[in-house]
Amino acid sequence: WYQRRVRGSAAQIPLTKPDVVFVLGPPGAGKGTQCTKIVEKYGYTHLSAGDLLRAERASGSVDGDLIQAHIVGGTIVPVSITVKLLANAMKKVPGGKFLIDGFPRNEDNVTGWEEQMKDKVNLKFILFYECEEEECLRRALSRGQGRADDNVDSFRNRIQTYLSSTMPIVNRYKGEGLLRTINGADSPENVFIATQKCFELDNREL
Repeated sequence: WYQRRVRGSAAQIPLTKPDVVFVLGPPGAGKGTQCTKIVEKYGYTHLSAGDLLRAERASGSVDGDLIQAHIVGGTIVPVSITVKLLANAMKKVPGGKFLIDGFPRNEDNVTGWEEQMKDKVNLKFILFYECEEEECLRRALSRGQGRADDNVDSFRNRIQTYLSSTMPIVNRYKGEGLLRTINGADSPENVFIATQKCFELDNREL
């Protein structure tokens, strides 16, 4: 990602790989709230895959209609689009450390990420926020953000996509010893106490 001039030509500088923590959980589990707290305490840069996709859609991009159809339908945007947006956002913060929220969401996402980014980042662990479906639905409908996907039908579609597509990769990361599971149904304050323990554990393991 980074270059310098050497005798008139560009050469890559070997820099420390940026740290990445994936943040997963069902829609409405409170991922965004916890990411804000993590940013404040630990200095991570928060990259929400959903926010990046919505911004790309709003920009008038050639992919805008495709992104909109997937967002409204509660389905998963093609990985090539999402990884490109994440990579571009990471390049804007050289040497940073990143919370990537809402990604990867299926096996295709994992494959696409590993093909393009595995050798460029240090994946530290995965934060996984568990929360019951009805509590997630209550939270999603009370957000009042005017998001196209915050309605009952879209939410149910997103939950089904999460159960069928995302849970298998959650279990995969668990098997690899990378998963840090947290009860997301508790109060935001208590959830963050549990979240901090995950980061402290990681620091002790260094």
